[in-house]
Amino acid sequence: MKIAIDAMGGDLGSSPLILGSSDAYREFGIEPALVGDKAHLESAIKELGVTDVPFRIVHAPDMISMHDAATDVRKKKGSSVWLATEILREGQVEAAISAGHTGAAMASALLVLGRLPGVDRPAIAAVLPHLTGAFVLVDAGANVDCKPVHLLQFARMGYHYARTALSLETPRVAILSNGEEESKGNDLVREAHELLKGSGLPFIGNVEGKDLFRGAADVVVVDGFVGNVVLKTSEGLAEAFFSMIRQAASMTTLSRVGGLLMKPSFRSLRKKTDYAEYGGAPLLGVNAPFFICHGRSDRRAIKNAFRVARDVVREKMISKIAREMSPEKTG
Repeated sequence: MKIAIDAMGGDLGSSPLILGSSDAYREFGIEPALVGDKAHLESAIKELGVTDVPFRIVHAPDMISMHDAATDVRKKKGSSVWLATEILREGQVEAAISAGHTGAAMASALLVLGRLPGVDRPAIAAVLPHLTGAFVLVDAGANVDCKPVHLLQFARMGYHYARTALSLETPRVAILSNGEEESKGNDLVREAHELLKGSGLPFIGNVEGKDLFRGAADVVVVDGFVGNVVLKTSEGLAEAFFSMIRQAASMTTLSRVGGLLMKPSFRSLRKKTDYAEYGGAPLLGVNAPFFICHGRSDRRAIKNAFRVARDVVREKMISKIAREMSPEKTG
């Protein structure tokens, strides 16, 4: 399997992108295509000591920085994210990954790949952990302003992604609101609730924020503004939680001993709540498997993004979503 990565994107530079790609090759047998400045990438590969990996390098003379506007991809069609998307459209690779400018990545995917029939707005589907497993949050940041029909589409796409990502036969779908009662929520939530009730999906109603991480639902539908706040808040809370544990465990001799005894358990918990374990988030609703990663993705996160992309390709998820979102089926 061949997967492309925007090797010039990401807050930490090219090194974790190259190393994560090399790990994906060694562990999963995925052939990585690095898209970026050829001279820079060749030098980095040599410096990192991964010359044994059969990288394909696709030269991109330009890149989108975090200071550029998302729409700048139209003017920078030689950028790494644009070219990674182009070789995906041409069938040279089976999926593409970017940890760079999120807006530019989404714009490239929309402009180059196009939307699936029946999809008004593609959405980011993020996998987040809960007490006994994980759930899919959709939309996690692609669409700030939404209509009720958009949330219905997010639910349909998220349902099919959850079947692949979470290995669930019938994922439970819910909408995030400020109360469990059907009457709660703003106009968007209440109207979307009515659409979801008649959608044929296994819709279980509203869930509150306090229930997200208790496993109340397998797919939680939100607009992109709320979804991104939930995503960033959960990441910040996890980091703060483990910082407080470290501080508490170092206060006294007894707490230090207890901390040492609990270290394996804390390590396991840390792994479960680490976004790096879940790799990239697919942009659901475009015509090919395209994945968006956290800007701070490290080597492990990139390796896992390749793994997630591989699973989505193997499960032919884009074709499944295309069938379910076709105008004939959705009415």
